[in-house]
Amino acid sequence: MVKIRLQRVGTKKRPFYRIVAVDSRVKRDGKILENLGQYHPLMPEDKKISIQMDRVKDWISKGAQPTEIMAKIIKIAEANPTLYIK
Repeated sequence: MVKIRLQRVGTKKRPFYRIVAVDSRVKRDGKILENLGQYHPLMPEDKKISIQMDRVKDWISKGAQPTEIMAKIIKIAEANPTLYIK
């Protein structure tokens, strides 16, 4: 099963995450299928999320399941279209 989840790439005490599509059996920092965006929890609200919503919706239509946190991030991004990467 494919999951849409976060992959941590930040340093200690400076978290930075990639939004990725990955096989659910792969470890957190393992091989990804596709990079879908970024999540910066320490940035201001307007620069916190950048996401390719068309690719996310495509993966979901193919049966990918977002994690709980990713479902919340996707909901926030859908409410604010300026967060999309074109």
